[in-house]
Amino acid sequence: MPHISGATRSTVRSAAVSTVVATALAAGLLAAGSSSASADQVRVHDIQGTTRLSPLAGQQVTDVTGIVTGVRSYGSKGFWIQDTKADTDPATSEGIFVFTGSAALTVKAGDAVRVSGTVGEYVPGGANSGNQSLTQLTKPTVTVESSGNALPAPVTVNAKSVPSAYAPDGDPANGGSINALVLRPRSYALDLYESLEGMNVRVGTSRVVGATDPYAELWITVKPHENAARRGGAVYGSYADQNTGRLQIQQLAPLAEQPFPKANVGDVLSGGAQGPLDFNQFGGYTLAARTLGTVTDKGLEREKTRRQAKGELAVATYNVENLDPTDPQTKFDALAGAVVSNLASPDILALEEIQDDNGAKNDGTVSAEATLKKFTDAIVAAGGPRYAWRSIDPQNNKDGGEPGGNIRQVFLFNPERVSFTDRGAGDATTGTGVVRSSDKHAALTLSPGRVDPANTAWADSRKPLAGEFSFRGRSVIVVANHFGSKGGDEGLTSQHQPPVRSSEAKRLRQAEAVNSFVRDVREVQKNADVVVVGDVNDFEFSATTKALEAGGALKSAVKSLARAERYSYVYQGNAQVLDQILTSPGVGGKGDFSFDSVHINAEFAEQNSDHDPQVLRFRP
Repeated sequence: MPHISGATRSTVRSAAVSTVVATALAAGLLAAGSSSASADQVRVHDIQGTTRLSPLAGQQVTDVTGIVTGVRSYGSKGFWIQDTKADTDPATSEGIFVFTGSAALTVKAGDAVRVSGTVGEYVPGGANSGNQSLTQLTKPTVTVESSGNALPAPVTVNAKSVPSAYAPDGDPANGGSINALVLRPRSYALDLYESLEGMNVRVGTSRVVGATDPYAELWITVKPHENAARRGGAVYGSYADQNTGRLQIQQLAPLAEQPFPKANVGDVLSGGAQGPLDFNQFGGYTLAARTLGTVTDKGLEREKTRRQAKGELAVATYNVENLDPTDPQTKFDALAGAVVSNLASPDILALEEIQDDNGAKNDGTVSAEATLKKFTDAIVAAGGPRYAWRSIDPQNNKDGGEPGGNIRQVFLFNPERVSFTDRGAGDATTGTGVVRSSDKHAALTLSPGRVDPANTAWADSRKPLAGEFSFRGRSVIVVANHFGSKGGDEGLTSQHQPPVRSSEAKRLRQAEAVNSFVRDVREVQKNADVVVVGDVNDFEFSATTKALEAGGALKSAVKSLARAERYSYVYQGNAQVLDQILTSPGVGGKGDFSFDSVHINAEFAEQNSDHDPQVLRFRP
């Protein structure tokens, strides 16, 4: 699943949404006297102040002067002004956004204006999001004094100007917030960007690290050597090592007037971009480009993994992003083509986000037989094998995801290469167990069966699906997972540093449940081949992965790759791991296996899913 599920990308706001951040009062940052400030006292840098919150929040200001540096006529409508008479304090921004809402926009870039209005601190996403706020003027009265003026020279953001440290630690006395801390733009990247909030900035020719998305935005890095991925991205490899050079790029021109360029990861934004530095809910600091360069295509290709050898078992996992029969045939064909051409028709393929037979129609349907038939038919049409499948229908609307969709995990397997051991009659609420078979091997009591489905860790979440397979006389147990999403976590640009990762607690409990199940298998058969796969929704360095690996029960296969290749998902310009395959010590005899994260989606503007699949090959 995407990091944020169900979030709207609409940025329409009303002046009523603009709020004074309550933290400012507690921190003593709001002026407690007069409700207005006179024109001879107030310039833009006085409004912005030296922290993230304006010392004049909530007050009326009069005749604030500046040059218009950009106008936005869609979404959050308004314009930016910048004072041409800067102070000498690097912590204070000289630019500010003027929110006009539904009022007609009567200014253009280059206008010299005087603005009277109310100073506000708008929190994109609302106060509970944990986001930083955007200092702005609302309910404005605008006077245009002259037009055609030269714009203030842009501040160049580059590898030299952006500090390597990401953010200061939040103040424990203020709930871990950095809002009240004096900005140190030479020490921290977030402080630098905040000190430029609303100002005219530019980036030079830069590499794209986040492909163009459906919302007409992309991500670049101004630090080409910072955690560089082999294929052009920026690898997210540690909470303590953020990619400080990432910056989101949007454009001010409406799409009807100027189409946004299409770019893949590794392409180059030639000529860079120039415009006001904004802050929004979906990525934090964003360059709202008044002028935008062109994309130079660097020819990124979708990867193809090698075919497994005769004696190798290939186990793969793929999140197919809410697949259901109402999706166009082209989606089925594209996903099927990837299974055959890019994944080389793996012997076992665990799918995540298979929806029921009528998708999001919320009518109690839970069967996914029609979805699976349509998909497996498409695989055959693409030249692949006739896969069989095993799954367990969930209880209606009990496993999270899109309401009515009833997403679940499914095993596809090629019966010409591997057989499935059917045992018992598993259902949505009955958990499978582990027993010793007559030949002293670990065997599931239910195959397919669910792992610990009554555990509250799986409430409103997908329960793991376990299945027992046989390959060349050797039993292999596969567990397909789709852990809880990161929805509700604070963004990396949160006012709390480090950000609050509230969703992690649930995944930690889910990981502990799966780890316990694998230990049960290994207690029966120490050298059992157990492969845990799926969308774990967490990083290879996370507490979730550590809980899965606890006691040596499993090892994350992605760690066998070079750091520059460890990712399956790209989010806000960070190439990161969400999908994983973990192996028990017995896999491959002595842990000898071949692992590949097959990059066919996450780095591209045109995607069949937002996840990249993975494949593991080993000799049982």
